[in-house]
Amino acid sequence: MKQGPKTQDTPAIAAPRLPFAHAWRSLRHRNFKLFFFGQTISMIGTWMTRLAISWLVYRMTHSALLLGVVSFAGQIVAFGVGPFAGVWVERLNRRKLLVWTQAAAAAQSLLLAVLALSHIINLWEIIVLAALQGLINAFDMPARQSFLVQMVEDRSDLSNAIAINSSMANSARLIGPALGGIIISAVGEGWCFLFDGLSYFAVIASLLVMRINYKESRNQVRSMLGQIRESWEYVRTFRPIRDILILFALTSLMGFPYGVLLPVFAGQVLHGGAHTLGYLTGASGIGALISAISLALRKNVLGLTWMLQIATAILGVALVLFGFSQSLWVSLLLMVFAGFGLIQNASVSNTIIQSLVTEDKRARVMSYYTMAFFGAAPLGSLLAGGLAQRIGAPNTVILTGVFCIVSSIWFAWERPKIRSAMRPVYQEMGILPRPAMPFVADAQQAAKQLS
Repeated sequence: MKQGPKTQDTPAIAAPRLPFAHAWRSLRHRNFKLFFFGQTISMIGTWMTRLAISWLVYRMTHSALLLGVVSFAGQIVAFGVGPFAGVWVERLNRRKLLVWTQAAAAAQSLLLAVLALSHIINLWEIIVLAALQGLINAFDMPARQSFLVQMVEDRSDLSNAIAINSSMANSARLIGPALGGIIISAVGEGWCFLFDGLSYFAVIASLLVMRINYKESRNQVRSMLGQIRESWEYVRTFRPIRDILILFALTSLMGFPYGVLLPVFAGQVLHGGAHTLGYLTGASGIGALISAISLALRKNVLGLTWMLQIATAILGVALVLFGFSQSLWVSLLLMVFAGFGLIQNASVSNTIIQSLVTEDKRARVMSYYTMAFFGAAPLGSLLAGGLAQRIGAPNTVILTGVFCIVSSIWFAWERPKIRSAMRPVYQEMGILPRPAMPFVADAQQAAKQLS
């Protein structure tokens, strides 16, 4: 008999899902997709500039201490204005603020390009422009981190957006230094600065075409000092955010500064040039990219505190072994592990904090995340540069690696208390199941609670 037409009750065949489709689910949000592609181009330029500044300073001075001084100048300003920047970010339209910070960063890079290509650049100009970039970053970083929530409307996709954002930054970290090393060897550092300055226009364009429903902050009527005090009390008394920020600050103090000494390893330990520095930075970028992809493949935030502990230990062990290595291939392999541990620490810290913090305090709390990096990393860079002058770059990196291992042990001790404090928050959000209802002797009261 001829079959009749298909009715509405006929079950539809579900379209097959790709095995790892959840890994890029945040890219279904139009605004985040625009930001992702614009920022990818910009971050490649940023990493080219970071490599070019390191090599330019080292070529001009051959001083590990001055490498630390330049890094210190570029970050300490952001630490000083961090709490005030967080309050301003909460009060302002974050998309407009990001347009202005990206435009200012473009002007800074283009000025570096003009000075370098004119062959009139000197050390004090590099230090001043590095400090200017630090001031821009003080507003740009908390604005970018808290703006993710406005670009990704579904809160459940936020952790994936952070991981995808990290993947983008670390893909650029892999590509940028490799391109930068080639360009520096061929035509000099100035062309890296020029590319970076022009690349900012890609992210500015992506911001301008977004469609964002801007909601005014309800905190605008309150005093700035009152808001700073409120956010400080929140960070100080909520153990998970406090301890994670402490670990991130410790890692920034002793883990991040190895990058400042890479020109010394490239030139003195491994007897190479700018291309060797590019290889080392690129290898670190491979590890960072692996870290970001592993986070993007996760379906939720559960288990990240354990990963934070392990990542810090991996970073420490990799740095200790890197300090002993005198082989380029062994050093490149260890840089992969160091890059993985470093970015896993930063990204996981970011993800956990963003998953816990309430929306009305997000920008202010993320300004403390910015301060944990920009406060500790410049001091670490200065310390690493000074120690390298006295005991050598290899011994300095070994010492910082041991410090990271000790920090991981401390966090392992704190982790049960951190998880206990996080559990009620995740239960309220539905990430963890609520606890079973306790036995109630009165049957009538139990029935009322179940209804």
